Amino acid sequence: MSEQVLTQKKSRIYREVSTVLAIFAREVTVALKSPGTLIMSLAMPMIMMGMIGGNLMQNMAGGLGFQFGTFMLVGMLVNMLFMSTTMGVASLVDDHDSNFSEEMLIAPVSRYGIVIGKISGSMFGAVLSMAGTLIVGLMMGITLSLTQLLLILALSPLICLSAGALAMILIGLIQNRKTANLAVMLITMPQMFLSGAIIPINHSSGVLLVLSRMMPMTYCLDLVRAVVYRGTPEYSSVVMFDPVVNFAAIVGLTVICLVIGTFFFARSEKNR
Repeated sequence: MSEQVLTQKKSRIYREVSTVLAIFAREVTVALKSPGTLIMSLAMPMIMMGMIGGNLMQNMAGGLGFQFGTFMLVGMLVNMLFMSTTMGVASLVDDHDSNFSEEMLIAPVSRYGIVIGKISGSMFGAVLSMAGTLIVGLMMGITLSLTQLLLILALSPLICLSAGALAMILIGLIQNRKTANLAVMLITMPQMFLSGAIIPINHSSGVLLVLSRMMPMTYCLDLVRAVVYRGTPEYSSVVMFDPVVNFAAIVGLTVICLVIGTFFFARSEKNR
């Protein structure tokens, strides 16, 4: 009996992993067949970092106690991971219209396997956006060491999972593509400014303080900066929380958003 149960568990795990990989492969294929994805991977960093960040570097970087260029580059890398993943997960609305999501939910796999596969696939486009950000940073004379880049890349799955989990709540509540795109911008753009991606938030107070602490990207960004600035004199001026606190906050918020978002998504498909 125990061997039979063990075999069933292995079969279920294999099925879940296969589901995640299949959805991941589909998302990568769709991204590669969409020239707009590659264009946006370069266009968004140029707009966000080149224009907004460039102006801040020239006009507000003095007297900060740290190099603003590196501060901004790290912030934009995390921001692009967050934004691209969120936009990728929002394509679930298109899957809804084409009945693809309904077919997935009929399959004998868990809802979480479907959602994680979708988020993993969206991470591919997010990494492309990160590459575009690095290119723009290089054009502006801002670089990171290979070790720092590898550490950021190692943390990118956690960041993308956090972003995708947050997006799932919206996708579960919204079934219109235009509305979903607008909602995605409403949760990504405020986070770019309130989480400290470009503008330092160490001295925020009142409502701005509360909002920044509610946003998952705040902790993702602070964790990445803790890794990048580790062992440097600028660490205390840039990093707000202990890395353990950041990691715990990310995991906690991600689990909460993932459970709520998956519930709403499955219910919306069931009520069709």
